Formats: sequence, structure tokens, C-alpha cells
Amino acid sequence: MASALKIALIQASLAWENPQENRLLLEEKIMEVNAGTDVVVLPEMFNSGFTMNAQKVFETMDGKTLARMKKLAIKKNTAITGSLVIKEKGKFYNRLVFVKPDASVITYDKRHTFTLAGEHKVYAAGTQKIIIEYKGWKICPLVCYDLRFPVWARNTENYDVLLYVANWPKKRINTWDILLQARAIENMSYCIGVNRIGKDGNGYEYSGHSAIYDPLGKTLVYSEDEATLYATLNKAEIIETREKLKFLADRDSFTVN
Repeated sequence: MASALKIALIQASLAWENPQENRLLLEEKIMEVNAGTDVVVLPEMFNSGFTMNAQKVFETMDGKTLARMKKLAIKKNTAITGSLVIKEKGKFYNRLVFVKPDASVITYDKRHTFTLAGEHKVYAAGTQKIIIEYKGWKICPLVCYDLRFPVWARNTENYDVLLYVANWPKKRINTWDILLQARAIENMSYCIGVNRIGKDGNGYEYSGHSAIYDPLGKTLVYSEDEATLYATLNKAEIIETREKLKFLADRDSFTVN
């Protein structure tokens, strides 16, 4: 079990609906990540931007992007995660993939599709919350709009890290900042949020604000620029904070259907 988890957040401007260009861009950035990094986090739909044109950009689980992620994970000896458009059994999914250094893959399909953009008309919603076990850490991966729904993120599994990948526009970025910090505080866990920058093909502007908050909501890293951000998470800090304050023991008991 690793007492520390070294995280790299890649905040980048994405090429609109161009998987090949984005693969090349992000591969270069991943190869430059510091040695010893445990997890590299990419934005939502990192190889296309947040598009409803799924038919143009979709891949399968045997596609080029995931194949490259596996090779990079092995080469850099790090886990790599982010979401992309996947077609499976005739349906499109906004699917987060978590590729481990041994090239094994864990997936999470976005539960809350963004109705304001019509995402629910194109992509099937996920039905399962998952917890990733990695190096003795429990990581709960979620995607963008999921951030607005605290019941889905509720820490009933005693996870250590809550992780969001997103394409969250500048016009609503204040909400992103507040909710990421709130999710960290209420779940007494580290909370990671990775967003993109630049403009997409629909004219929406993105201002980054990728960040990591500690279990009490303190900001560990934050940026509005194109950058790779680094932070080290400390397992002892989670244990100490929870044992001292015991807020999770007072949580209400209910289930989510």
C-alpha cells in the first residue's frame, strides 16, 4: 500500500472532434510527466471535446485511443484516466477509462447526462457507481455533470479520493469551484477536478480551474492556464482527519436507486 499518491493533472486545449490530433497532443504531455507519478488525469472527452456528434468521434474498447493509453501506461509506469466516446452494443457512452500500469482497464459510464446540451438524447446513462482499488487507495471516478449531484458522490464506501473529469464552461466556472470544494469537505476525502481550456466547436470557452482539495477543503493545486499540475496525496492525512473529526460517522443512512 502506498502511503502517498502522486497525481498529475493535464489541463489542455482540445482539438474539436479530432481524436488523432488530441492523441498526439496528449501523448506528448503524458510522456513529459514527472517520473514516479502514480495517476495522470485527463479531461472529459479528452480526444474530441464535449461533442454530441458521437457518430463522428466514437471508438470501441478496442480502438486506437485506448490502445495508446495502454502503451503509455506501461511505458510511464503510471495509471492514466479520462473519458471518451465509446460505442458498445449499439449505444454511445461518455465513458471514463482508468488504465493501470499493467494495461488493465476499469470503466465508469457517466451517470448524469447533461440534458441542457441534449447529452441524454445521444448517450446512454451509466447505472453503476464504482470504486477503483489502486495502490491501496480507493478512488471514486465521476464525470462533469455528476458534480452537481452530491447523493451520487456520497462517501458510503470510505473512499479516499473523489475524481471528476470535465468540460465545464467558463460561464459557470464559479459553480465548479464551489462544488469541488464542497464535495471534498462533505465526503472528507481528497477531491480532484480536471477541466479543459480553450474554445470548442460550439463556441463555448473553457477557463480550466483544475484543482485538488484536501479532506478539509484546502486547495493543494489550482490553475487557469494550459499546464500539468502536480500534487501528492497523503493517506495519513485522511486517516488523521477522519479519526479526529468523525463527521462521516454522523451521516444519514439511505440508499440510491
